[in-house]
Amino acid sequence: MFVLVEMVDTVRIPPWQFERKLNDSIAEELNKKLANKVVYNVGLCICLFDITKLEDAYVFPGDGASHTKVHFRCVVFHPFLDEILIGKIKGCSPEGVHGNISLGFFDDILIPPESLQQPAKFDEAEQVWVWEYETEEGAHDLYMDTGEEIRFRVVDESFVDTSPTGPSSADATTSSEELPKKEAPYTLVGSISEPGLGLLSWWTSN
Repeated sequence: MFVLVEMVDTVRIPPWQFERKLNDSIAEELNKKLANKVVYNVGLCICLFDITKLEDAYVFPGDGASHTKVHFRCVVFHPFLDEILIGKIKGCSPEGVHGNISLGFFDDILIPPESLQQPAKFDEAEQVWVWEYETEEGAHDLYMDTGEEIRFRVVDESFVDTSPTGPSSADATTSSEELPKKEAPYTLVGSISEPGLGLLSWWTSN
């Protein structure tokens, strides 16, 4: 679930921080820049782990700050494919079950309808997905309610470059009311189609 990733960045330290230890100032600036941020094709940065190397610092003309090239390692949330995770259901929609990791720091998880326990149906009135579990006595509806803990397998991931870009000619013709849909920079796709996956209560009930 968590990995250490080696990174390199140039850190700017303003003059009023020169009285502090350089490592402390750099660590603070790196955490400000990266903590709780998604790095494209890397994952969700949690925090700085350690600084492995500091190169020479430079002060450029017209700027009293120091600029230091830093080699460091960061704790990153990036589950591997086929990893089993436990989260909580945040909500359901016709597009699937939306969840968040139970630790509460990552929400962009989708379990599409075809990856649910089958047969499944979407209850429009309750706005939840239902597993129509077959038994000898007939079908029983097992509801995937909001807040329930769910065990799922990571089957895919998606990174989207959300860096700001300049307006295009197409944007100029778009009315102010037609705002583009905001995309998540990092999304996990899960599956609960195997025995043992799905709501924890399904497999622990007597």
